[in-house]
Amino acid sequence: MLGLDNALLIRLLDLIGIGVFALSGALMAVRLRQTLVTASFFALVTGVGGGSVRDLLIGAPVFWVQDGAIAAVCIAIALIVWVTPERWWPGQLLEWADAVGLAAYAVFGAAKALAWGVPPFPALMMGVITGCVGGTIRDILAGVPSIIMRPEVYVTAAALASGLFLFLQWLGAGTPVAAVTGAVAGFILRGAAIHWSLALPAYRGPQGG
Repeated sequence: MLGLDNALLIRLLDLIGIGVFALSGALMAVRLRQTLVTASFFALVTGVGGGSVRDLLIGAPVFWVQDGAIAAVCIAIALIVWVTPERWWPGQLLEWADAVGLAAYAVFGAAKALAWGVPPFPALMMGVITGCVGGTIRDILAGVPSIIMRPEVYVTAAALASGLFLFLQWLGAGTPVAAVTGAVAGFILRGAAIHWSLALPAYRGPQGG
């Protein structure tokens, strides 16, 4: 069982991930000049999408169905974004909000999977799913190319965050150190990819004669 302080830290990472992913979903909707209803829907599915898939895979109750405040927070974030001037939300804020959510949620997803008895390597995958699926759903709904279908460093950042968290825990580091280190490392890698357009090499296929 996690100690009280550890549980609070993991809960904080969960809320950060949900909040910033909801923000990125709402921003996507308003930039597409959608209604408040659509912005709220984008915020909700982006905020809870990855965690919902994770919970279904590990056999846990779907978290936001058990906690009504989460849906309310996502919708409140959408309302704030929708009623405020667009100049308050600079051009790359969507990408940076997504980067924060990706890193925090990847660590939280791995930690929750471990708590539910999932072995370390599948737990790493649960972290990646938690961090990446919400943004993927957002992009599909918006009709834009999904980030995971581009060579840009994205899934790798989620894997770094969850993998480093699990590795440090295996080494005996406390949950706070492992969680913060993993989340910060994932965010730095994703932030570097945004700033310098870092990308993995794409498959080119055999060069036939």
